[in-house]
Order: sequence, then C-alpha cells, then structure tokens
Amino acid sequence: MTKIGIGIVGGGYMGKAHAVAMTAVAAVFDTKLRPTLEVICTTTAQGAANKARQFGFARSTADWHALVEDPAVEAVVIASPQETHREIALAALARGKHVFCEKPLGMGLEDSRVMVAAAAKSNCITMTGFNYIRTPASQLARQIVSSGEIGEITYFRGEHTEDFLADPSLPASWRTSGRANGNMGDLSPHIINATLALAGPIRSLIADIETVHAVRPSPHGLIAVTNDDHAQIMCRFANGAMGSLYISRIATGRKMGYAYEIFGTKGALRFDQEDQNALWLYRGDAKPDRQGFSKILTGPLHPDYEPFCLGPGHGTGYQDQIIIEAKDFLQAIAARQPVWPTFEDGMRVNQVIEAAWISHEQRRWIDVDSI
Repeated sequence: MTKIGIGIVGGGYMGKAHAVAMTAVAAVFDTKLRPTLEVICTTTAQGAANKARQFGFARSTADWHALVEDPAVEAVVIASPQETHREIALAALARGKHVFCEKPLGMGLEDSRVMVAAAAKSNCITMTGFNYIRTPASQLARQIVSSGEIGEITYFRGEHTEDFLADPSLPASWRTSGRANGNMGDLSPHIINATLALAGPIRSLIADIETVHAVRPSPHGLIAVTNDDHAQIMCRFANGAMGSLYISRIATGRKMGYAYEIFGTKGALRFDQEDQNALWLYRGDAKPDRQGFSKILTGPLHPDYEPFCLGPGHGTGYQDQIIIEAKDFLQAIAARQPVWPTFEDGMRVNQVIEAAWISHEQRRWIDVDSI
C-alpha cells in the first residue's frame, strides 16, 4: 500500500462529496493507493479551517496556489466554480500533479483545449468528473451496447431534466446569470457525456435553446435572466444513427431526469436516474408471447456494485458514484494509464455544447468536428 496526498479546491457540495469519497475509497475498493487528505482550499481562511476540521484535512488555505504548491499534495481535485478550472489545472499539471476536474472542463471549448494540451505535455493522469454514468446500471448499459447484444444502434434519445427553477417566482441567483451557469453549462454536460459514451461520436446537430423565464425577482426588483432554461438538440451520430436530447432546469416534476432510451436492430435499453438501480432491457429474439421490456435490478454481478453491497436490488446511491470515480482515478494513477473520461473526453463534451450554441445562433445544422 502506498499513500498519495490529496488536495481539494472547493469545500461546497462537490468538495464535500470528493472528500468523503477519498476517505472511503480505500476501504470500499481496497485500492493500492491510499489517499491522505492533505489540504483543502475554500474562499476564506476561516471557512477552509472549518472544512478541514469537518472533513479531516491536515491543513487548510484560502489560496489555491498554496494548495497546488504544497509538496505533500500529489493529486488535485478541482471542485470549485468552472471559471477557476483552467488556471488551477494548468498550475497543478505544470508541477507534475495529477488532476481530477469536475465538469464542465473549464468555461468552454477554448479552455478545455488548453487544458488537454497541458495534460498531454505533463504526462500526468487527468479525469473529468461525470459521476452519473458510473452507476452500475449505466456501466451495464455500456457493456450491453458494446457487446452488440442489442445490435446496431438506430436511435438514441437522452434527457437531463430537473425542476429547480421551474417556478418563475423563485429569485434570481448566480444560476440565472452568465451563460456558463445556465442550463447548457450546468446540466447538458452530463447527458452529452452519456450520449457519447453509449451511442458514440455525434457527427452533426441542430439545436434550439430558450430562456423561458426572462426575468426573476430580486431585492432590487425584477432583473433579467442572462442564461438559458431549456434546450433541444437533434443529431446524427458517426455510425449513422439518429438521436435527440432535451435538457431542462424548468421541467416541472422532474428531480433527477437523467434518462435515455437506446433502440437497436436486436433490442433496446431504457434507463432513468430517478430509478438508478434498474435497467430495462428488451430482447428482440424473445418469443412473441414473451416480448416486452424486462427490469434488471443491479446487484453484485454488475460493475462496481459488490464492494458496496452483497444484496441484489439493495442499490447504490449518489455518494457511491463519487467513490467509484475516486477508485478509477487512483487506479489510473497507480497504473500510469489514463481512464475514461480524461480531459480529452471532457473537451469532446464542450465541443458538442459549442456546436449547439452555434447552431442555435445561426439556425442551421452544424458539423461538430468543424468546431
């Protein structure tokens, strides 16, 4: 067993999730590398000290430069706002430190391309944080698709729908200001990542993006919302299949609508994150009186399930997805071999998002590789 020093930038929702994951991962997966929580950075010295005490870090700081430069920190987890991702990642990679960066990779395609180039130059391990695709059910879906069990994909439908801003009377906040914090910047990366993982590269697309609630209340009266509420994307995949995506933060009634349907020449798959421990499979070769979708409850025979629980159908949860990410990151470092999704995979997601914005603004189909 070898220790590896971890530094986490960000002490909020995701910072806490990654701290808990790094604390638990060695016990859950018996990893070769054993994380030690060295430094946490938040926006204030007192806040960082409080988080260090709460999460179990040895030291704290309000200056991320100090974290990156700390000799005990060998791997950096970036869980801070996306406008900080590029600068922190470049500094860490320049010092030969492995980097896990929460999605999206930087502020957009330009940032992510610079980060990918720096990663290649550094020869360090990088990962982009897309936790939802790591549920045992979605890992199983990837296995079923790649094995050819449902044949050639003919159509993919995906969505990421939530309703946290469905009520137009909710006040303006950081979420309603600036393109990067909007629906396309916040929610779309997850389902686009899933789409690329399950159906392959997107060749071309046409997108329509909309702000439904144009103003929201504030202490100073109504103010303009400067980013998008929902979007729809129609696409063609490199393999010729058709597809569509819908992304929304105003989908009334939806709490975690990360869902997809995949139709193939021999069968089909259906998944919904609100029932994340089940995958629905249709086999086209079933007898006519036995045809229909069958519910597969995840269990110890499925990817990354058994370390958490020995009971089929008992299920895994959100925090477990982050622990699985931590395991993959540590195993990649130990083996000195990249593991999906790398910074380059994060860049591919940003490329699709950029193509969608260009399509929306120019009202036409866009070849993704031309961006």
